Amino acid sequence: MLQLRVARTRRIALIGLAGALAVSMSACAESKRDDNAAGGDKTGGTMVFGATGNPKMFDPIFNDEGETFRITRQIYDTLLQNKPGTADVVGSLAEKWEPSNDGKTWTFSLKKGVKFSDDTAFDAKAVCFNFDRWFNMKGAAAQSQMIYYGDVFEGFAKNEGDATGAPVYKSCEAKDDSTAVINLNKAKGAFPAAFTLPSFSISSPTALQKYNADTVTQSGDSFSYSDYANKFPTGTGPFKFEAWDQAKGEVSIVKSTGGTDTAKLDKLIFKVIPDENARKQALKSGDIDGYDYPSPADYALLRNDGAQVLIRPSFNILYLGINQANNPALKDVRVRQALAYGINREQFVKSKLAEGSEVATEFVPKAIAGYNDQVPQFPYDPEKAKQLLAAAGASNLTLNFYYPTEVTRPYMPNPADTFTAISEDLKKIGIKVEAIAKPWNGGYKDDVQKAGKQDVHLLGWTGDYNDAGNFVGTFFGRSKAEFGFDNPALFSAIAAADAAAVGDAHTKAYEEVNKQIMDYMPAVPIAYPTPALVVGAKIKGVVASPLTDERFNTVTKG
Repeated sequence: MLQLRVARTRRIALIGLAGALAVSMSACAESKRDDNAAGGDKTGGTMVFGATGNPKMFDPIFNDEGETFRITRQIYDTLLQNKPGTADVVGSLAEKWEPSNDGKTWTFSLKKGVKFSDDTAFDAKAVCFNFDRWFNMKGAAAQSQMIYYGDVFEGFAKNEGDATGAPVYKSCEAKDDSTAVINLNKAKGAFPAAFTLPSFSISSPTALQKYNADTVTQSGDSFSYSDYANKFPTGTGPFKFEAWDQAKGEVSIVKSTGGTDTAKLDKLIFKVIPDENARKQALKSGDIDGYDYPSPADYALLRNDGAQVLIRPSFNILYLGINQANNPALKDVRVRQALAYGINREQFVKSKLAEGSEVATEFVPKAIAGYNDQVPQFPYDPEKAKQLLAAAGASNLTLNFYYPTEVTRPYMPNPADTFTAISEDLKKIGIKVEAIAKPWNGGYKDDVQKAGKQDVHLLGWTGDYNDAGNFVGTFFGRSKAEFGFDNPALFSAIAAADAAAVGDAHTKAYEEVNKQIMDYMPAVPIAYPTPALVVGAKIKGVVASPLTDERFNTVTKG
């Protein structure tokens, strides 16, 4: 059995320790309630969680955003999941898992007696049905938002060619009811961690077929999804779907039985409140029981009001992106290094980010195997920055600096404050900054990531699973409009690290990749922030996750 064949380092232990502390603190808080001898844990009731926006829909394979995943994580299970409070891999629908020596075959021993919320049986055939479904997507379905499937499995059945061009997935075999064997065309170092991705949740085959889950239509850049995705999502999770009132901005899910876990709450409601201050007031008045990403400036106030501010271990990165395509000066590595030397990251972290945040030295958080202590360092040195700009003939540099509005991200609680702090540092080394602010979902992402209109920009990433490739491969594994460079040697190094089997070779390959990235400096790592979520005093049992992977089946409301 290989339950945790993820390369372990002392950095993984940091996240595990943080998770243990979170559990310990939760236990201390719960000690104030009646213990089991006096009547057991309190169960039942309804928890209302303040969401920042409406979900997209509820078929996980077509999703790529946090507000939807927050809900689907309660409805569905994956083969593997993250241990609460950590990024460690533990069993979920699978109790045991074992790769072949070449990493091309994964054998999963499945839990027995589990049922989907439509009362149909979960078994190996259901696992294979889901994997084959994803692989055989066609038309608009294969081109909608199957982003994570594309990143991890690298293509669909229609793209299968020779050994070098084949997708990662090959086939799935149900050896018996409780044994599923997944065959790959090539090894992928992202496994087993990538099996925890909520996109790879296992749905009821009966419900998928009954409600035409694969019927996806496209109109321009927009996609419309099936009744399964919008009305009848069906998994093995501790909750099952009840209703989605889009006009009211509420999703309700209720306790389910027969799945892998049983919820203590009777009901969960996710109530859309876009404004962060309005969410704070709703918590104070008792209209909601919790919300995500409170402003660090509000932590003390929230605690004084009796709320619990749960700090997540850092598993993300904030960076200053650099687009080399538009401004010739940015093609010079000395200019890119000058930007790194010119930003007072330590002061920024101390003054603008939450407690526990750290200065980023590379594009992989410390908790991940592949983090390299020996990468080139760029401490704050404005004189060095000026010298590099002068040597590159860029002393009078002007940069179009894009930053987002109408958004709060785990790695960027206040984009305007972040922009102000960094732009002021750049001005001090002689760079003229042209500020361009765009709404997050109203032009910013398209301008930055699709059109590449910016010179520099603010962006970041929260890890989806515990592998370095989920960070550096996502950013720099191929040519992208966001960064505007072509570096075949770097692309090849990342691809080789991705293909290395989990273990020492995988870790060492990514350590070398991280050094190569910092030598090249395609962007400037700024910080490893520690985002938080907040819940009211009556809520017990929430364990903050570094991957924002909070499960509410353990929650009680006193």
